Amino acid sequence: MRLLAALALALSACLPAQAQDRPTVATASGPVQGVIEGDNRVFKNLPFAAPPVGGLRWRPPAQPAPWTALRDASAFGPICAQPPRPDGIMAMGAGGASSEDCLSLNIWAPKAASKAPVMVWIHGGAHRFGSGSGPIYDGAAFARDGVVLVSINYRLGALGYFAHPALTKAAGPNEPLGNYGLMDQMAALRWVQANIAAFGGDPSNVTVFGESAGGASILALLATPSAKGLFAKAIVESGGGWQVPVSLEQAETAGSALAARAGLPGARATLAELRALPPEKLYDVGAGLGAVGAFNDGRLMSQNPTQAFANGKALDVPLLIGANSYEASLLKAFPMPVDRMIARLTPAQKAAYAGLRSDQAVAEAAFTDVVMAAPARWVAAKASGGQPAFLYHFSYVPTFRRGQTPGAAHGGEILFVFETGTKLAARFVSPQDHAMETLVHACWVSFARTGRPACPGGETWPAYTAADDQLMEFGLTSGLRKNFRKPAWDAADQAMTF
Repeated sequence: MRLLAALALALSACLPAQAQDRPTVATASGPVQGVIEGDNRVFKNLPFAAPPVGGLRWRPPAQPAPWTALRDASAFGPICAQPPRPDGIMAMGAGGASSEDCLSLNIWAPKAASKAPVMVWIHGGAHRFGSGSGPIYDGAAFARDGVVLVSINYRLGALGYFAHPALTKAAGPNEPLGNYGLMDQMAALRWVQANIAAFGGDPSNVTVFGESAGGASILALLATPSAKGLFAKAIVESGGGWQVPVSLEQAETAGSALAARAGLPGARATLAELRALPPEKLYDVGAGLGAVGAFNDGRLMSQNPTQAFANGKALDVPLLIGANSYEASLLKAFPMPVDRMIARLTPAQKAAYAGLRSDQAVAEAAFTDVVMAAPARWVAAKASGGQPAFLYHFSYVPTFRRGQTPGAAHGGEILFVFETGTKLAARFVSPQDHAMETLVHACWVSFARTGRPACPGGETWPAYTAADDQLMEFGLTSGLRKNFRKPAWDAADQAMTF
């Protein structure tokens, strides 16, 4: 480390004056040079692992090759290989190329940061889309408020979550299998532990936070014993919490079916044949194979999050968790027959929705409650016996969207958490919207600093207990709510069978 620091200093002395104005940091792999944006130092496309290509495809992440020349860190790197979205938008607004060579992270740090709290963002996208770059995930507001913000990329789809008999046979006796995206997230967190102090962050005060698949990933990290010590706190936004366990054998069956659809001989495909497939041959991972994401490989993960929280085996850290009021917006991307959804409801659930006027409204309310909101409350209750857990419900709809949507859509809180709505679309942001940005962002920052969300100008947000059953609602009128949606969520709890 001292040698790298000396090298970086010597290189900076040889640079022209304009280049010397750019911040230089010595990492464990080599020196990097970022840019100044306002009062923040920004570093992009820092590799935390070797490119997972060729013989490293479907292997645990390896250490990046070290370098000695000053590495430019002024621009985002490629996003991880992923299919184009039907709407033509890639990775929540991030442009540029996609590639298997994508295991990088980005850092926003205050200029004078020293032992600052660190927040590591894990993006969503159904484990198939997304990236840590793009304007929505700009970390400037966090750095402005004294936080070192890190965003990461991780392998997606079948490149990130895949099992096959050939891979199992080739792996070492204790080598983790299948959950390569989760392994990438852990590798990024190990990089943060080793390097973030050089950027002014405190490795002992790291908060992981993420939304949707990112939130589900954090629940998976909490269910992974070897993730202990990689972070001190966790925030789960719309990450669910109830998952049917998937075994390695089931994942191998799904992987064999995918290999067959890619033109290979299914379970008999060789490792060389699998690794020779172009990424686009693997993009239909979700077709008939169920959800993509972490599963019980028996090595890295022996219990999924539902099992770990039910059995009291989840990592015990302060937790902030919640969901939005209209998570059913996801049904536009993943349509389900309304009659089939209603047929699966228990009598108690149907009674809880008796006041709704249409089958569509019942299906949407049930989807929101069963998939996201009730599981968040359940996780908070299970976690409440150890470190404090804090439960929220986000129902705020931006001014320009009112009357067009029945509630806060899936992912609708992200612009408020990052305070990027005003920056990206100021003409659509009302004073009330901006006030909500300020409130939500401040609550998240406060939790990252201390493990307790002290929200400005509001009520004290108590830790969740099943006996008190209180949460914080962020809505047109924000504040504590007791027994919020209790009949519907209790009915969902009682219907859970795994």
